[in-house]
Amino acid sequence: MTDRCDVSVVVSTYNRCDVLPGALESILAQDTGPVTYEVIVVDNNSTDRTRHVVESMIARGHGHLRYLFEGRQGLSHARNAGIAEARAPIIAFTDDDVRAAPDWVLTIKRAFDRYREVDYVGGRVLPRWPSDPPAWLTRDHWSALALSDFGDAPMYVNADAQYCLIGANLAFRREVFERVGLFQPDFQRVKDGIGSTEDHELQLRLWNAERQGMYVPDLVVTAEVDARRMTKQYHRRWHTGHGHFYAAMRVADLEASTVRLFDVPGHLYRHAVEETLGWFTCQLRGDREAAFHCENRLRFFAGYWRKRRADYLATRRHGTLGELARFAGSLAAKTLVRRTVPPRH
Repeated sequence: MTDRCDVSVVVSTYNRCDVLPGALESILAQDTGPVTYEVIVVDNNSTDRTRHVVESMIARGHGHLRYLFEGRQGLSHARNAGIAEARAPIIAFTDDDVRAAPDWVLTIKRAFDRYREVDYVGGRVLPRWPSDPPAWLTRDHWSALALSDFGDAPMYVNADAQYCLIGANLAFRREVFERVGLFQPDFQRVKDGIGSTEDHELQLRLWNAERQGMYVPDLVVTAEVDARRMTKQYHRRWHTGHGHFYAAMRVADLEASTVRLFDVPGHLYRHAVEETLGWFTCQLRGDREAAFHCENRLRFFAGYWRKRRADYLATRRHGTLGELARFAGSLAAKTLVRRTVPPRH
């Protein structure tokens, strides 16, 4: 195999040697025509037989498969190591429990050839259920499972259409990482269910740089859904963790506010009160599905609030009571201004 190829596929894995072969077989069996590609498995400090699995597949004749060890724990570290080793101008990412469609690599290459104005492409991540999902687990809850399907039509993804494409089915032009940087470890998952946002954070940087991606519906993978993630307890933890990371990302749409308490925008408190009232109303009506949606939005707020409050108090001397006094004073001053400003005619 020569050093040059069209697409580098990076698969990060940690102690998943039981499911990894299925993912690799689907990627190694691609029907690519003239398109050449390599597969880099990044072993993220596994203690199981991951290395043996990969090396045994290489020994069976898969010369375009490579093994790479990355000892720094975390998906962002693993992906960044894969980027550093990749030989192609297009770098694609998928997961160790994913099955790629037979034309996955070819579809990636054709998408970049067709949409030369985009920096990245992504597609559908569809579920492989271990058993029938519970009735409440509808598509409205797919985000917590890292599943995605935005429909049958291609569409641009940018600052005006902020759809987050999923890292299990995502590919970038190499120069993206030179332009806006690599995946940020501050936003990677540190324990199961905490709701990492490294994919979203990288796309935010691209949108802020006035770059764009493309959702390609023909680009399809399926992902195994862990049975432990088919419980409401998991979804509650995920939404709490998602709020934590959103607080760290400082997404512009959430930050705009003239009133803040513990550096949390005032409108988020208002939404939390509305969701609390909504939860009580749904409970009284017996609408458990709607109540669960309200609860998850409240858990997002709780994760967001805890992160912001901790960071805020770490840099302030006046403490919680001092911050509450400051907040009350700012509200009083704002109310006074409203009362003293004459109405416009």
